[in-house]
Amino acid sequence: MHPQALVEACTDLLRQVLTFEVPADAVVSRYFREHRHFGPRERATLAETTYTVLRRKLQFERLARSGSGARERRLAILGFAGVRGFLQGALSAQESDWLDACHGVKPEDYFEPERHNLPEWLAQRLKSQVGADFWPLAESLLQGAPLDLRVNTLKAKRLQAQSELAQLAIKSEETPYSPWGLRVQGKPALTHLELFKNGSIEVQDEGSQLLALLLDARRGEMVVDFCAGAGGKTLAIGATMRSTGRLYAFDTSAHRLDALKPRLARSGLSNVHPAAIAHERDERVKRLAGKIDRVLVDAPCSGLGTLRRNPDLKWRQSPESVQELTAKQAAILASAARLVKPGGRLVYATCSLLAEENEAIADAFGAAQPDFTPLPAGELLAQLKVPHAASLASGGEDGQRHLRLWPHRHQTDGFFAAVWQRR
Repeated sequence: MHPQALVEACTDLLRQVLTFEVPADAVVSRYFREHRHFGPRERATLAETTYTVLRRKLQFERLARSGSGARERRLAILGFAGVRGFLQGALSAQESDWLDACHGVKPEDYFEPERHNLPEWLAQRLKSQVGADFWPLAESLLQGAPLDLRVNTLKAKRLQAQSELAQLAIKSEETPYSPWGLRVQGKPALTHLELFKNGSIEVQDEGSQLLALLLDARRGEMVVDFCAGAGGKTLAIGATMRSTGRLYAFDTSAHRLDALKPRLARSGLSNVHPAAIAHERDERVKRLAGKIDRVLVDAPCSGLGTLRRNPDLKWRQSPESVQELTAKQAAILASAARLVKPGGRLVYATCSLLAEENEAIADAFGAAQPDFTPLPAGELLAQLKVPHAASLASGGEDGQRHLRLWPHRHQTDGFFAAVWQRR
């Protein structure tokens, strides 16, 4: 493809993404469906250019003000993910000189927001939470996330899957915490691999795998994944149950559950029962009250722990939207708790970095529900033989109360989990 045509396509895609009307990944997917002539290399450049601009939006907007032409074209040039020599073929002499000048700006010449590239409300909240860790965290959120796989232990062992990937020239290493995880180098196409088609591997961040591990579902139990979505954690939980017992995958979106169906077919699991519910007080939920051994509430949240993958979220969320989410999270947790039988386990989790979606919800629930006893997440993970389990936890007198994963510390998405046992 001619350089000018690819830069124009990047410009067009950015123009659509930067309205922030719908999630960026949905816009990118739609764009590729509408422009099927792009090859894998062009698609990769288009997507990565878009995400680079979203990650460094404040910095690039500062630089773009000194250029000329359409704003989105200037941003596309600044964030272009292809080879500089290729890009040069699309630039005028004026644009080339401007880009050289932009590259000459020193880091210390940027204002603080242009260095961390976060909206001010979010930067302030993170500073108050992590203190001196703010800048390492902010820098980590400007990077792309690694590609993690979960090996389906019903179909394969981790070493076997790793060996088969290596035979296909796909290098990977064992994830440091999850016993099922492989971290793959680069972004290889996986969907055409036999390992993927036969359900031996699934794409899943290591942090997400640890949430399923923390639930510790056993053979023959009754288990509910209360906000199952597309079912990544559902499939991991079903594998820990060895496809026995009964695993309900509840979600208020039938569309999201539809995405689970092909994954479920590949997985080999026969114990999963997807069910769309109208709301957290649905009649299906009432019928199961007090009967469930383990309940995972992976609550709807801001998603700010996934900014390496979904950088548009920092521009699409706001203090008002977070406040709306916290009310929903508290209601969902309270309703899901009714399912748990005496002696059963409840796990509340999010992929948010914010304390108001995490510790605040857990603390309020604990104060209102005296029949639920908190369990130390760090100790539970240690019992499950997770390496360095204590480093994954925070809170409480011994620092082991909650699972707390951070991109800059653990190289996972940002995750939180609190665990209780019902008396």
